[in-house]
Amino acid sequence: MVNKQRICDEFIRQASIDSPSYKEADIAKYLEKRFKELGAEIKFDDAGEKIGSNSGNMIARISGYKNGAPLLLSAHMDTVTPAQGVKPVLKDGIFYSAGETILGGDDKSGIVEIIEALEVLQEQQIPHVPLEIVISICEEQGLLGAKQLDFTELEAKHGIALDTRGVDIIINRAPAANRFKIDISGLEAHAGVCPEQGISAIQIASRSISRMTLGRIDAETTANIGTIHGGLASNIIPSQVSLRGEVRSHNINKLRQQTELIVGIVEEEVNKAKIIVADVTKTAMMALELKEDFSPMAVAEDAQIIQIMKDAGAALNRPQKIQAAGGGSDANIFNGHGIEMVIMATGMEKVHTIDEQIALDDMVKASELLVEIIRRT
Repeated sequence: MVNKQRICDEFIRQASIDSPSYKEADIAKYLEKRFKELGAEIKFDDAGEKIGSNSGNMIARISGYKNGAPLLLSAHMDTVTPAQGVKPVLKDGIFYSAGETILGGDDKSGIVEIIEALEVLQEQQIPHVPLEIVISICEEQGLLGAKQLDFTELEAKHGIALDTRGVDIIINRAPAANRFKIDISGLEAHAGVCPEQGISAIQIASRSISRMTLGRIDAETTANIGTIHGGLASNIIPSQVSLRGEVRSHNINKLRQQTELIVGIVEEEVNKAKIIVADVTKTAMMALELKEDFSPMAVAEDAQIIQIMKDAGAALNRPQKIQAAGGGSDANIFNGHGIEMVIMATGMEKVHTIDEQIALDDMVKASELLVEIIRRT
């Protein structure tokens, strides 16, 4: 039913177009042309102007041939780096990057599978409800494009984001996340002449981190300190350090508690850091930037969209596995706006690395499943 060579050609074209976050204009121009060829009505929003990208989110609409609420399909056009000069190669049925770059299967595989499904719907004249398709920007930078999407543009109440690893997998749960930046201010001094007159921000940070429980906290919760920046030279007591990190959890109370625990530890170590210089007590300080990165996603296993996907899988003799994810995606944002959205596997593997790969046969399977889902919607 699907065309394997067409999928292969489409993926090579898209993967060969560099599209790192904030620089999606080239792939957006290609996708506008490609979706128009398939009869879509295209609109780009102003999300790029708001977040500093050279493109907006693309919203495509395909008319339906039977009554019913629209089905929403979603993917993202940006990739992580290194993404300059991507050269996809096909070896033994698997796509790799020929150089020291990512491949871009995350998430161009999802876009390719949407396009192939549209090709098949037209060729086979398969009746279907209207389709709303959102291809977002800057997903890899914290779902920024989806966060700026005008949801009044959409009528769909349920849908599928094509954006996870493996095949025949449905993601129905994903965590909420908090991101934070903690700036620690100590007191600068010469490290060789008068170190006792300084307060080391690096030492405060190290003491704090040594007390934190990081990594896998429990089955629902993770925490991480991702970057540390500070210090000027080896002979200067460092007065400034910035920590950036995150907490994720499927449980909102645990998310709050773990975030408060990390911040509280830093506060305690900052308050302990006091010295007396010329009879004057000097203290350290801290500043906190904390934001909710995205809300949790939790779609019931008996939801209509999941039942449709399971029925489609059964029709292809391919049972679908329902799983929880540890990462966030645009589906978190869509669910937060009242659209019941789950995530469908596209075949991508080893994403966010230069070893990224995807099997052509897995893209064929995902395309076949998507056609069957749309047929049954």
